[in-house]
Amino acid sequence: MLNRIILIGRLTKDPELRYTTTGKAVASFTLAVDRPFKNQQGEREADFIPVVVWGVQAESCANYLNKGKLAAVDGRIQVRTYDGQDGQKRWVTEVVAENVRFLSPKEGGAAVGGNFGNDTNFSDDDLPF
Repeated sequence: MLNRIILIGRLTKDPELRYTTTGKAVASFTLAVDRPFKNQQGEREADFIPVVVWGVQAESCANYLNKGKLAAVDGRIQVRTYDGQDGQKRWVTEVVAENVRFLSPKEGGAAVGGNFGNDTNFSDDDLPF
């Protein structure tokens, strides 16, 4: 079986960084991904896809990505449920990122190709600043 998704889009707002009770970093953001066709009015529409990132990669996303930046996300789709405060069951569909690549140029510089995947070791030379 296969559960894989690759997206390229722009962040709709700055990533939100939190830490679990065990101290693991988790960041979330929404990626606006253009559809490959135009609607009947000749305008492009976009899908707004929630993304969750864990660990060092979450901290990197929170530090170096912000609203409007272009990013590529490679990961898997996850569907989970929880009980809302009103007692109703809620369903959430999101992308759990395994690899995030920063595609926007850094401020006043060349394009950034930072790759901060879960299994990637990187040095200061890889940081997008």
